[in-house]
Amino acid sequence: METIGRDLREMQRIPLAASHVAALRAIGAEKHYPAGAFLVRPGDPADRFVYVEAGEIEVVNPFTDERHLPSTLGPTQFMGEISFLNGGVWSMPMRASADTVVTEVPRPAMLRLMSEIPEMSDIIITVLAARRRRQLDSHDGTLVLIGEDNDRSVRRIAEFASRNRFPYRTYPLSSPEAASVAAACSISPNRPAVIFGRDVVVTEPTPAKVARLLGLDYDLVDDEDFDVLIVGGGPAGVAAGVYAGAEGLRALVIEDVAIGGQAGTSSRIENYMGFPTGISGADLVWRGEIQAMKFGTRFAMPRRVAKLERLEDGSFCATFDNGRRVRGQAVVVATGVQYRRLPIDRLEAFEGAGIYYAATEIEARYCRNAETIVIGGGNSAGQAAMYLSRSARHVRLLVRGQSLATSMSRYLSSRLEADPAITIEYGAEVTDLHGDDCLDAVTIRTVADGTTRRISTCAVFVMVGAAPNTGWLSGLVELDRHGFVLTGDAIGARSPYATSHPGIFAVGDVRASSVKRVAASVGEGSVVISKVWEYVRT
Repeated sequence: METIGRDLREMQRIPLAASHVAALRAIGAEKHYPAGAFLVRPGDPADRFVYVEAGEIEVVNPFTDERHLPSTLGPTQFMGEISFLNGGVWSMPMRASADTVVTEVPRPAMLRLMSEIPEMSDIIITVLAARRRRQLDSHDGTLVLIGEDNDRSVRRIAEFASRNRFPYRTYPLSSPEAASVAAACSISPNRPAVIFGRDVVVTEPTPAKVARLLGLDYDLVDDEDFDVLIVGGGPAGVAAGVYAGAEGLRALVIEDVAIGGQAGTSSRIENYMGFPTGISGADLVWRGEIQAMKFGTRFAMPRRVAKLERLEDGSFCATFDNGRRVRGQAVVVATGVQYRRLPIDRLEAFEGAGIYYAATEIEARYCRNAETIVIGGGNSAGQAAMYLSRSARHVRLLVRGQSLATSMSRYLSSRLEADPAITIEYGAEVTDLHGDDCLDAVTIRTVADGTTRRISTCAVFVMVGAAPNTGWLSGLVELDRHGFVLTGDAIGARSPYATSHPGIFAVGDVRASSVKRVAASVGEGSVVISKVWEYVRT
């Protein structure tokens, strides 16, 4: 029998110890699966931990029902995906390829055991994270997209899945791979489609619909109560989630797009301590998300808080845009900022079809070997230009000012100036967009003399300004004239993160006078929990 033993040793260094296995058997139940029986199918809840006692388990291709990977799981190994930590779903079918005996432990009991035995927890989490990374690297998942380059709604699903670290495969229309998948699903290979497994073809696909299939849209009981609601899943919010869970607080992190926030779209962060060769924003925050889940913090996504109210008993009620509600004894505002929409005609019409606000692997594919424009003078714009220059034929960085000295880190501006694939144009702005269904050209104006020129391009990345996401606070806290949350000395509070409303705290970029850096946001999210703990426990 071929197993993934070698890979497992590389991922976890040491197997589960005999004492770990004994602890599993003490709280688990033995179960037998005959050869050919499925243990799980895509979309099944990840509600149990499965340790293999005897036999063999294989990953199955959901479209052919054949063995999907050359390696299998055997005795001393365990089934599991990273979704186990947060109560998500299985992404791939698993089948007994021989008569198999396992020990199954219900998820709640297993999470308690992992909290009691950190050495076992470390091994399991390392393996689960490594398995997800392998899936991402090989695009190995049950979610299949057809016609991503041709359909804006399918493209949105690709962006959503990518930013939320869920593996998927994407095929061009009329390709042999698309034809094979379409035949298995009894659909036309010439039409864009979003498919989950073999049996679910998503009609009118939206991120919310796909989130439910992927198990990302976690069920919450209406009016479910938490110690702290953390609104925003960027570096500050995730850091707060880590420390809240570590301190034993029942915490819920609420994010409306993807865990990682604006920082999650950064292709490479080089000035974050501990990563001398750099790390992507998505990877950095994903590590934090796993860490927070390890401590029991829950995540709700994609969920937008539409309204926040103070109740008579002193707790807070957050109402989502779908009408569901959750309650918390305290609230941490970590909603960050979003890039401003430029006042250009037809901008919104081209969003997702030539106008982008993130520069990840997904967007880089859309501008391969093409002229590409990045608008902005901050670090995010600079990092985007550097990243896109690897795939684009040429990148123009349009900066409205006359220098990058006050808005961009020196190391980054120096690299931009030295890169022959990048041109920096100071005192320049886009005034018009051209194209039918997709962008195909822009008009650029030189501010100094008013001259204009038309440039052919299929992709413009807008990374200008920072509008705080505070409209949902409904006047509960004081804001500055730009909409940022006032805290600390500005409103006479003892804590630098306390707002004008007791029980509501603000951290990260959404806080007035904060340092707009990832490391600063992580620090604020970490430190604020001590004040939250004091408030909740008094």
